[in-house]
Amino acid sequence: MTGNVQTLAIMSAGMKILRETLGILEAEIFITNIKNPGHDYTEWRENLWEDLTLHELLEKAAKSEKKHGVPKGVTHI
Repeated sequence: MTGNVQTLAIMSAGMKILRETLGILEAEIFITNIKNPGHDYTEWRENLWEDLTLHELLEKAAKSEKKHGVPKGVTHI
């Protein structure tokens, strides 16, 4: 059951971030597109942070954690 609680916490935090960042309509459009059977999420994600150094990526993660917090059940992002 712990895995399910963590998954729910992560999904809730993700939805909150999407709504706050994109707004409700754009968040729904994003979710619809990511669920599109023709969209390969793994391939899309593969090069998502390609132009960032590891240091820049860690800085972005730290800023996001500071701004949005860490979902319940997750020890650290």
